[in-house]
Amino acid sequence: MTFSVSVVIPAHNAARTLAACLDSVYAQTHPPHQVIVVDDGSADATARIAEGYRRPAGGPPCTLIRQWPNRGVSAARNAGIAEATGDVVFFLDSDEALTPDSVANALEILEKDPECGCVHGVIAPEPLFDDGPVERYRVLHAYWWRARGAGVVETAFFAQAAVRREVFERIGGFDEGLRDSEDLELSDRLAPHYRIVLTERVMAYHDEVDRLGPLLAETYRRALVLVPALASARRGGRRNLTANSPASVAAAAFTLAALPLARRRPALPAAGLAAFCAANAGLLRLAARRHGAAFVPYAAGVHFLVIGSLLSGAGVGALRMLLPGNQAARRRPAGERT
Repeated sequence: MTFSVSVVIPAHNAARTLAACLDSVYAQTHPPHQVIVVDDGSADATARIAEGYRRPAGGPPCTLIRQWPNRGVSAARNAGIAEATGDVVFFLDSDEALTPDSVANALEILEKDPECGCVHGVIAPEPLFDDGPVERYRVLHAYWWRARGAGVVETAFFAQAAVRREVFERIGGFDEGLRDSEDLELSDRLAPHYRIVLTERVMAYHDEVDRLGPLLAETYRRALVLVPALASARRGGRRNLTANSPASVAAAAFTLAALPLARRRPALPAAGLAAFCAANAGLLRLAARRHGAAFVPYAAGVHFLVIGSLLSGAGVGALRMLLPGNQAARRRPAGERT
């Protein structure tokens, strides 16, 4: 069987990256049957760039769907699903560019395993556009934690993912009430019925945040729904893929708690930092291989700050769950990977 593939690209103010994204789609070794860009209320040249692919050198013309005002990635993906006619819907975020065999590899996995409903991939260890050390750390970490979890999983991330059309006919589309963690909510409905595979054979270069302040703010915001996500997964008997090991999070928490005692007992935070580095030894070894030994202390420091922001957001989110009127938040299957 040869699957036909509809590539769906949700895009919001994606003028910087959309051309690279589309070029990677049209360069696939398995040509797409259909390419759909959903412009979700952009105020830049996103639509004009997509229109420039209406007569591509090879492959089908790009179909442009425009939504106004901005409705979020869930609504954009659902609009793409409604327009798609392929056997498989391949989602690709507009700030990513696929490696040439990604679509073919995803289809091969789906074809060999009829019980598999979704194949998703990893972030490449190098950024799409290299804007400095923060971005280098960010994509390296994204690659590392996904690659170590490759195999049959219970969580799907749809930044680069191939999904059988029948999946949406059975379980429905994305929850348009969610602007974050929509992938985990859909995973809660997907995993009981279909196998999910995470593979390095599907890979995309990502244009990530390149400044420390926005990175920490983004981590904090997403961590606000972490506790509800973990509670939902536990109730369903599932384990979400996690970006950070419990040992890493615990070591960071211990170090932060020990900082007020640093003057009297400096060995305590020092021991916490040592434990933190040991818990992240794989990530730090990868940082050394990719960017040299001098990059390792920088990566460790930024990673520690990221975990600190995650702990802060998760703590605030947990407190919010305890407030009156938040019972629905306790039940809702949403959240961000730790």
